Amino acid sequence: MKILSLKQVNLSLNGRKILQNLSMDFWKGRVHAVVGPNGAGKSTLAATVMGLEGYRKVRGEILFEGESITNMGIEERAKRGITLAWQEPARFEGLTVETFIRASAREKSDAEIQRVLQVVGLNPDEYRNRAVDRTLSGGERKKIELASILAMRPKLVLLDEPDSGIDVASLENIFEAIRVLRKDGTTVVLITHSLAVLAQAEHAFLICDGTLIEEGPMEQIRPYFEDKCIPCNHKNIPEIEGEEHGDE
Repeated sequence: MKILSLKQVNLSLNGRKILQNLSMDFWKGRVHAVVGPNGAGKSTLAATVMGLEGYRKVRGEILFEGESITNMGIEERAKRGITLAWQEPARFEGLTVETFIRASAREKSDAEIQRVLQVVGLNPDEYRNRAVDRTLSGGERKKIELASILAMRPKLVLLDEPDSGIDVASLENIFEAIRVLRKDGTTVVLITHSLAVLAQAEHAFLICDGTLIEEGPMEQIRPYFEDKCIPCNHKNIPEIEGEEHGDE
C-alpha cells in the first residue's frame, strides 16, 4: 500500500530548477533510502515533502494516504503524521530532555520516556533531566531527536543524514531506532550518503540533479556507492543547492 506518492513534482529555488519531474512511490511500513551526489536535491526533496516554508511552490502533486497535500502547510502535514528529523538537530534552551520527548509522545508515561532513551543508547537516569542545549553534543541531540520521534510514532518520518555527528560506536543505536520505527509501523525515508545507512533500507531511489535516475531494492542501488555512479544517459553537473536545511 502506498503511503506517499510524488507525481511529476518540480521545484525551483532562486530561479534554478532543483527537482525535475520527480515521480516516486513510498510504501507503507517500509524503510526507503534516497541517495545521490552532493547537489542532487535529496534534502530539498525532504523539505518539500514536509512542506517547509519556501519549499511549497511546486508543480505536480504530492499525495499522502491517497489525498493531495500539495497545498498544505507544515502544521497540517504534521497533524497527518509526517515528521522530519534535521541533519543538524535543534537546541531548546531551558527545556529538559524528558519534557521535549513527552511533548510529542503518543504515550506520555515515564516508562515510554525510559524505553525510547534506551533504544537510542542513552541512560534515562543520566539524560532525562538534562537540558536540550549546547551542553549536549550534536550526536547526543541527534539521539534525543530520534527518541522523541520513537515516542511520537509518526506515520512517515524523513531522516536527513541520520548518522551525521554520530560516532561509529553509536551507529548501531541509530540503526536499532530505525528497526523499532519500522516495527511500530512507521514508514522511514533515509536521506543519506552512507553505505551503512543505505544497508538499513529495503528499497532505494537514486536521484541526480533533481531527477530520478534509478530505483529498486537496496542491492540494486548499492553499486552507486562502490563505483560512485550508475551508468546512465543523464548529463548534468550538480551544483550545491545551499546551506539552508543542509540542502544537498
